Amino acid sequence: MFTPLQKLAGALVLAGLLIAAGAGAAWQVQDWRFGRQLAEQARLHDEALNQLNLAAAARQRDEQDKRVALEQQLQASDQTHHRALTDAQRDQSRLRDRLATADLRLSVLVDAADTASGCTVPATAATGGLVHGAPRARLDPAHAQRIVGITDDGDQGLIALQACQAYVRALTQ
Repeated sequence: MFTPLQKLAGALVLAGLLIAAGAGAAWQVQDWRFGRQLAEQARLHDEALNQLNLAAAARQRDEQDKRVALEQQLQASDQTHHRALTDAQRDQSRLRDRLATADLRLSVLVDAADTASGCTVPATAATGGLVHGAPRARLDPAHAQRIVGITDDGDQGLIALQACQAYVRALTQ
């Protein structure tokens, strides 16, 4: 049989083994509990990342939609101003053609009271004439062509200015 000292040593070894087994079991329980907590944190993190990705994608779609709408608006504005420019050029071309063929004559009002100009134009229309009203003087066709060219340049400048203003308005909305 065993001596009391051996029994005591055996009891201590057994108690040590039981404590070690209990500690190991406690570590195992802690491992399971922390494993669940880590898995829950990982799941919540993945959900948060997914929500952020969805929000970023929605913002990107919104910005793309805004960009497409702006591009369409600018294209429509460009077409409108191009049409206005070609219409003005066509009208100016017709006016130049009519002036060149003597189908149309430009005239200016003459101030009959201005004696400083040295031009003696009668203040009343000649008898037998069909023009009633203030006295007028006809312009030379070459001068009329230059005047039409100047107004054409002015019209083109105004149309370009309107196009620029529409572009800036569209960008600042």
